[in-house]
Amino acid sequence: METSPIPVVTVQTAPFEDQRPGTNGLRRKTAVFEGRRNYLQNYIQSVLSSIDLRDRQGCTMVVGSDGRYFSRAAIEVIVQMAAANGIGRLVIGHNGLLSTPAVSCIIRKIKAIGGIILTASHNPGGPSGDFGVKFNVANGGPSPDTVMERIYQVSRTLEEYAICPDLRIDLSRLGRHDFDLENKFKPFRVEIVDSVEVYLQLLRNIFDFNSIKSLLTGPNQLKIHIDAMNGVMGPYVRRILCDELGAPANSAVNCVPLEDFGGRPPEPSLTYATSLVDAMKGGDFGFGAAFDADGDRYMILGENGFFVNPSDSVAIMAANLSAIPYFRQLGVKGFARSMATSTALDRVAKALKLALYETPTGWRYFGNLMDSGRCSLCGEESFGTGSDHIREKDGLWSVLVWLSIMAARKQGVEHIVREHWAKFGRNYFCRFDYEGLDPRAAFYLMRDLEAVISDKAFTSQKFAVGDHVYNVERADNYEYIDPVDGTVARNQGLRIIFSDASRVVFRMSGSGGGMGATIRIYAESFERDPERHNRETQVVLGPLIAIALKISNIHERTGRRGPNIIT
Repeated sequence: METSPIPVVTVQTAPFEDQRPGTNGLRRKTAVFEGRRNYLQNYIQSVLSSIDLRDRQGCTMVVGSDGRYFSRAAIEVIVQMAAANGIGRLVIGHNGLLSTPAVSCIIRKIKAIGGIILTASHNPGGPSGDFGVKFNVANGGPSPDTVMERIYQVSRTLEEYAICPDLRIDLSRLGRHDFDLENKFKPFRVEIVDSVEVYLQLLRNIFDFNSIKSLLTGPNQLKIHIDAMNGVMGPYVRRILCDELGAPANSAVNCVPLEDFGGRPPEPSLTYATSLVDAMKGGDFGFGAAFDADGDRYMILGENGFFVNPSDSVAIMAANLSAIPYFRQLGVKGFARSMATSTALDRVAKALKLALYETPTGWRYFGNLMDSGRCSLCGEESFGTGSDHIREKDGLWSVLVWLSIMAARKQGVEHIVREHWAKFGRNYFCRFDYEGLDPRAAFYLMRDLEAVISDKAFTSQKFAVGDHVYNVERADNYEYIDPVDGTVARNQGLRIIFSDASRVVFRMSGSGGGMGATIRIYAESFERDPERHNRETQVVLGPLIAIALKISNIHERTGRRGPNIIT
């Protein structure tokens, strides 16, 4: 215990106009958080003040980060401000590290009021990179719109914040640390916990670890190659896949968390996880995976670099949940996907006679469905899948689902995917990302495009590309009415649906690190005929992409020659 009480100080400040959190919290260039006086402090105070004072006094919160640059300094500020604002206990990952799934897990396990996660997901790190602050609520999931709006409203009028500037904590020392504060009856407690242990215990209760271990160590050992991309997942991969499940230590690479992620964006995609792609193409490994910085997204590759599209991944999981003890015991309630994700999951839901929910992008919408008992498995096309075991997408959980399916079916990745296509049909799917666009240009492009597709004449239009003719059946600006609480989310993406069930979707996103707007174009086409399941995705979807480029004029209006990323 400290010998003399630590003073609580009130600091005068002025509001910032740009602290409205997005789907993934507040993300900005690191230099904004680090260099603008009180920028971080204002936002943390806004988060803490958004919690009702009666709930806040003496409550428990969880804090973790993906290890990116500025995280340690930010955690120190959060500890000092939590103490000054009446929080009773903080639970923080060892060295400040906790994956996003682990934060969700711990919030739920210890019944915390919420948690603060310092991450900008797959965005670059380092002093010139991006930084983010995300607040998860008591169910372990991202803040709903009402909470985000409350945080923003507080930030707009903030005049002061409370802090204990003399409070210091050593994030490398595991255990409990108590501090006496001025004018506080109870000591403020900080617990530094093992980053992996609570999450590992949860996974042990979900999966058949013996089955997975036999797959990774038995006579017909599956050789795996896992890339943690120098994000938070290194300690989890080593402890769970190597130490617990028996994969050789050299199965895991880039497992040391680095503040700049080794100088590359920690994005598990064909574009950025190139070392994994190259290793898998060599043919020495039967299973490969990569994770993003905070561990909620993943990419799966099979032997010879066979790529599993994220939309297919969630559908294949849904069709094989009987391989997982958790679902055999609890049953499967229903499935959910984001609107932009392919409809492959819908076909599995129909075959299993289970409900399928289509939601806007953002895990908080899935959380509502899971809390109300409507949904067991959900996924997004942006490499995120999860279930009702927590309220976040979960990269390592997804990898263990795949390994469980492979162990149960005694088949490789490509074999499993091709059998799924043969049974359910193949949904060809791709996404074009136009990043770093001028926000005004992006806004007007989307506004004008909505005017085009909203015209009554548009729904009877035909588009001929080569020998393909596409008849527009429906076009709208997607709107979601939450079946749980009736809240309405509008302007969630422009959809064009053709008579053959092909789709083109346009979405604008601004959740990056202050690097302008992103417009994403999604194209999807369904093919039932197994003889036509081996075609190149870009060839199949080329006509739909041509239509999307024509009606949006995106290249002409943005000065771009093409997308930054094709998934």
